[in-house]
Amino acid sequence: MKKLPAAIHELLFRGTVIPAHPLALNDDLTIDEDRQKLLTRYYIACNAGGIAVGVHTTQFEIRDPRKNLLEPVLRIASEEVQNAKLERPFLKVAGICGSTDVALKEAELAVKYDYHLGLLSNGGLSTYSEAQLIKRAEAVAAVIPLFGFYLQPAVGGRKLSYEFWRDFAEIPDVHAIKVAAFNRYQTLDVVRAVCNSSRRNEIALYTGNDDNIIADLLTPHRFTIDGQEIEKRFTGGLLGHWAVWTKKAVELLDEVKKCIADNYAGVEALLLKGVQVTDMNAAIFDAQHMYHGCISGIHEVLRQQGLLKNILCLNPEENLSEGQAAEIERIIKAYPFLTDDDFVKAFIKVLPTPK
Repeated sequence: MKKLPAAIHELLFRGTVIPAHPLALNDDLTIDEDRQKLLTRYYIACNAGGIAVGVHTTQFEIRDPRKNLLEPVLRIASEEVQNAKLERPFLKVAGICGSTDVALKEAELAVKYDYHLGLLSNGGLSTYSEAQLIKRAEAVAAVIPLFGFYLQPAVGGRKLSYEFWRDFAEIPDVHAIKVAAFNRYQTLDVVRAVCNSSRRNEIALYTGNDDNIIADLLTPHRFTIDGQEIEKRFTGGLLGHWAVWTKKAVELLDEVKKCIADNYAGVEALLLKGVQVTDMNAAIFDAQHMYHGCISGIHEVLRQQGLLKNILCLNPEENLSEGQAAEIERIIKAYPFLTDDDFVKAFIKVLPTPK
């Protein structure tokens, strides 16, 4: 069983920015390795605390046997982190999907490339009962430490009960949970379940609610349990939204932490930024069309910045929705202080930019 290094554990619980890593493609839909590496270097340069690879933003189609791209994307990102020779801890999270047998193979692949945690998705498993999902999680946790994942149904997830999360939290090798339910009630189910578990102090909560990032990070959750007041907070985020404008995401998380440490001084300004970030997210994630263009929207921002050369996805049906490009243009003009275009320009200048 792979164990979590102490420095990685400390970083995870301190709270950090973990971008969900996109997939760079050539025109023939093969991996654009140069730009794939460039993206990883960009996240490192932004001082993100880690990356999540093989997740929804990386496109689930990488697992299609005809594409067979899961191993290459895991390998390329891991090697790029290693080549960076960082003097700080850097989290590597691998997305894990599929039936128990498939998930175990993906966990072994993640361990092969030295990933610290497996982000375990329950999507696409409608025939599994919640009890079966727990047994699957226990099996995967015997291979790699787990990062739980509540994925919203609109992009392939399923609704899960409070009882499921209470049982999930008791699995000894669960170290964190990403809540991406995009729903206040379901988010609360997870937080309350963790607070009621015996492992409440051993699990870090990360927001994946791209529609509510700053409010999630600012909000204390308190419950009275057996006569004792228990508090739990989201310490960081593992987000598709943070795949773009990542330098600003790092600054925003620092602002949130400072605000909380200063007894919420300046909270009104941060709440305003939270609304602005949500407006930006609505455009890049294509909320108007039920997230149809969410991956393409991320790609479009990265293309405009020069980090990607196109917005292609493995699924030909994945593209920008009608009016989405105009919405992205609108929010970039409206909130330039929440973009990192100048940083990216300077970053690209010092590197041999791929053609």
